[in-house]
Formats: sequence, C-alpha cells, structure tokens
Amino acid sequence: MTVRKAWIVGIALCGAGLSFVLLLVVGVYMTAGSLAGGAAGGPKALAKGSVPAAYSPLVQKWGNLCSAINPALLAAQLYQESGFNPKAQSPAAAQGIAQFIPGTWATHGIDGDGDGKRDVWDPDDAIPSAAKYDCTLAEYVKDAPGNPTHNMLAAYNAGAYAVIKYGGVPPYKETQNYVKTITELEKSFAAPVTRVDPSKQAAGAIAYAQGKLGTPYLWGGTGTAGQGGRFDCSGLTQAAYESVGITLPRVANDQYNAGPHPKRDELLPGDLVFFSDDLTNSRAIRHVGIYVGGGYMIDAPRPGAVIRFDPIDTPDYFGATRVTEDGAKALPSTI
Repeated sequence: MTVRKAWIVGIALCGAGLSFVLLLVVGVYMTAGSLAGGAAGGPKALAKGSVPAAYSPLVQKWGNLCSAINPALLAAQLYQESGFNPKAQSPAAAQGIAQFIPGTWATHGIDGDGDGKRDVWDPDDAIPSAAKYDCTLAEYVKDAPGNPTHNMLAAYNAGAYAVIKYGGVPPYKETQNYVKTITELEKSFAAPVTRVDPSKQAAGAIAYAQGKLGTPYLWGGTGTAGQGGRFDCSGLTQAAYESVGITLPRVANDQYNAGPHPKRDELLPGDLVFFSDDLTNSRAIRHVGIYVGGGYMIDAPRPGAVIRFDPIDTPDYFGATRVTEDGAKALPSTI
C-alpha cells in the first residue's frame, strides 16, 4: 500500500490508457546515458513538450527543490499518478494531479501559489506539495544506505520506516516495481544531452504518430475520414511511414519484413517494434509500435485505449525492424 494511494497503475503494454501521453523530442534526440541509474543529482531541464504547457514551469521550478529530486523525476511521478489530470480521483480517495489522500494532504499540503488556500485540486498547490513531500521523505531516509532518490521513492510507496528498517529499498515487489517505473519514466521526461542521427524519414514518421496521440483506437482503422481518423496498431505505423513516402504492408507481421532487424541495444527512433505471444514465429506477431527512444514507443494499443506512449521492454517483445526504402519496396504493395 502506498503512502498516498493504493498503487494500482503499472505501465504494462496493455494497461489502462490516460488521456495525456508525454512526448519525446522528435526523432533526433535521446536521453543521456547518465540517467540510466535513475538518480537525481542536480538540476535537469524537462524535455520539450513532455509536460503539459500549463504545468511545465511549476514542474521545472519545484523539481529542483532538493537534491533527491529533479524536474524529470517529478514529472514522471505526476504522470504515473494521474496522467497530469488535475481532476483525477482514485478508488482509494487519492485526489488531484498528485493523488494525495486527505490525511497526507492535511499534513503535507502547502499553499504553493500564495493565495491563502491549500487546494488539493489546484495544480499550483498540488505540484509544489508533491515536491515538498518528496523532499520531506528524502530527509526522513537520508541516513539509509543506497541511492537517496531510490530510497525517497521507496519511502513514498512503502513508508519511511520500511526504508530505514531494511537499509534501503525494501524487498517488496510493489515498491521495487514502483522505484523502477518512476526512474525509467524519468529518462523520457529529461531534456536530452546526447544526439542520435535517425533518418529524416524516421523523424517525420514519429512526428506524424505524435500528432495522433490521444486518438481512440479502432480495430481495422487506417485513419480515413470515414473512420474518424482512428487507427489500429499497424494502421498507425503504415500511415506514419506513408506520410514520409514509404509504403508498408497493412498488417504487423508483414511489416516485420520491411527491413533489417536491429537488436534491442541497436534501436534508433523510428524503428518499428513488434510483440508476439510466440517469440519463435514472426507470423504470430500481433502488435507493432514506433520506437521513440528511452525504451518507449508510440502505439495504438487495443480497443478502448488511445494512441499513447508505452514501454517496449515487456515479456512479449519480439524484435524490431529498421524501415528502409529498399526494405519496404522489396515487399508487395498489397497483402
């Protein structure tokens, strides 16, 4: 049980969708390798477009409140808690963009905007309060061995006593998963400091897919006007590459054959990533997305969900294809 709410949301591939999904810098940047450990360690700017514009200044300012947090980490927590929805309310009575339960808010909520009120539903109060609460937890567990940021996150999820008792992140699966989830998400919210060089076509395909974020999924959807501009997974990837002059087959398992297959550690933004229940058979591939860096893709996940940002490192990850003009042209234009 988390301190502020019952932690329900993971980031599984087919988990519940959120109306806002964060953006990565289109195609040409990736997060620095220095973030791989998930530690905070000083000011870090937010990636362009990764946080809704109304909240970005708050997250940037308050994310530097103490050394245990940074703006990217704070953004990752807000995204995980509420998807940046200031009206979010959970079955465990957690409220607002930062999902405080009433008792925790009564103790740790602050008047962030100085208007004389502490309002859990007001991001101007809730975001500063989330940062302040993180820093308070970090102070509680400052003498525990290990990574201070990981210990703070563990205290947020399991309570400071558990971190002190176990001398670091406690051996609770839920807490360990929470720490991993937030530190992985942090990478994608941080402003990039290294550069990769995907093709202009790959960057254009990512830009197209980003423009469809939040669009409801439609089985068989290819984005036509008659379908309300909706897509299924392979319809989205097909349309994204069609927008830059590359014709792909219609279905995911045929798209897998549209080019060479980079290994996981060779992925570049724009590569197609595939998922299957049978990891030995490409004909069994059932899902595809467009890799955007940092271990994430843009995809149209399933009926009832929207086009969004999802992790790729799941047990059903099959492999990837680097779409090239030669690879695409080698396939029949219709399947």
